[in-house]
Amino acid sequence: MGLNLEEQKAVDRFRKDVVEPSMTSLVVLDFWAEWCGPCKALTPVLEKVCGEYADRGVVLAKINVDEEQFIAAQFQVRSIPTVYAMFQGQPVADLTNARSESQLKAMLDQLLAQLPVGGADEGGQDVSEFVAMGEQVLADGDGERASIIFAQVIEMAPDNAAAHAGLIRALVAAGRVEDAQTHVGALEQKIASDPAVKAAITALELAGEKVDDSELQTLRAAAAERPTDMEAQMAFAEAAFAAGERDAAADTLLGMIRTDREWNDGAARATLVRMFEAVGLEDPWAVATRRKLSTVLFG
Repeated sequence: MGLNLEEQKAVDRFRKDVVEPSMTSLVVLDFWAEWCGPCKALTPVLEKVCGEYADRGVVLAKINVDEEQFIAAQFQVRSIPTVYAMFQGQPVADLTNARSESQLKAMLDQLLAQLPVGGADEGGQDVSEFVAMGEQVLADGDGERASIIFAQVIEMAPDNAAAHAGLIRALVAAGRVEDAQTHVGALEQKIASDPAVKAAITALELAGEKVDDSELQTLRAAAAERPTDMEAQMAFAEAAFAAGERDAAADTLLGMIRTDREWNDGAARATLVRMFEAVGLEDPWAVATRRKLSTVLFG
């Protein structure tokens, strides 16, 4: 993730104290400091109102900006007090201007009327909504936040295969391949055999072939210089896919199939199919590339 040890510890604390509670509660997140007079004036208001709304799923979390500078920077806090409402791992409202009890209550009432706060705890919230949210966050490119969401779903529904599949893919997207491998190693056979989980494991296997940029360029050059060298073509195709260069990987494999579709027992086609499984058969890239494959195979 590119974080140093202290930054990672800060992220872990924030995940535990804010993100995880926000999966089923509305977290009022207060950025403050000891030297801030307005912060001290606002604290009693926040504590009183959040206490009164506790039975409706509202909790108060406080971030000391002097102690948690990295987290404050991620939220681009420019002045304090700054107050956000957090739900399901993301800010849903800026409460900074709500300085009185009546103002804060009015904003909380509005949010609680719109959000399924506490639904999972009450047993009425279908975790599929959380899975869908994790998938959307992952599709938006935030693998780390998606992994938090999927992990929380697994805590609520340990046998939910879609959540396990999502967590594996999210960890891969976040660059946490070893964590994904550890999670796969701990899966029960029933979960591991689910088609969605098997596809995610395929994505993990392909991601495990990732190389650094210099080696990728070396493989690219070798493939370009030796177009009939199937080993060189395959090595580049796998590395390109792991690096996110789907089109380059697909074009290379399709070229191999045109040249010799039977090479190594049809390895090029089999690898391309594994890539389809890894991204999902309904993924637009997979659909378009499958059409290209059909054209190559059947004319």
